[in-house]
Amino acid sequence: MNRQDQAAGEARVRQVLIDPLLQRGLMKPSTMTKPAFEKMLNGLCAKLAYMAEDKLAALEEEAAQLAGGKERDRFPIANRILERSLKIQPPADDASPLIRAVFTHDVGQTALAEGWGPELLAEVRKTRRWPTAWVIKTVKDRAGEAARRLQRIEEHLARGGEITRDEQAWRANRLADVDKCRWIADLATKDTAS
Repeated sequence: MNRQDQAAGEARVRQVLIDPLLQRGLMKPSTMTKPAFEKMLNGLCAKLAYMAEDKLAALEEEAAQLAGGKERDRFPIANRILERSLKIQPPADDASPLIRAVFTHDVGQTALAEGWGPELLAEVRKTRRWPTAWVIKTVKDRAGEAARRLQRIEEHLARGGEITRDEQAWRANRLADVDKCRWIADLATKDTAS
């Protein structure tokens, strides 16, 4: 997401999510200072800038039900709204700072080099958590057969052999998944360089 898209997205979040919640009468949480509340709202705008307008409207309805306080008139904390946003419209891989960070880190670079990047991407996309050593081992084990299958197909093709349509389709999908992981890593690297 470039800066112009980010700014437009943040304005959309303010207009479709934040302002309607405030117009409902939701106020800052009593334990939060006014500057901290504004910082939270700005953070929500930044993190949810990727969302489509209709999805933000749906999130606004859900967020209104999360109101806190004795009178249920307090703005929900950002974390609760962000949890709900993942169910309504998770960020695309290129919009997720976590996924970008994973693929610029040694673990992501190793996954790309060893051929288990697509499985790592699927795991991080599903859990939205930094992969632990146990998760990495599990992901590598799960990816082993796919990596071996791709290698066998590539070796067969290199010897001039032919593959079935199913193998062609599987290979094309696998290579597209690997390319997507590389693209995320390249995109994140460009972001940190600028």
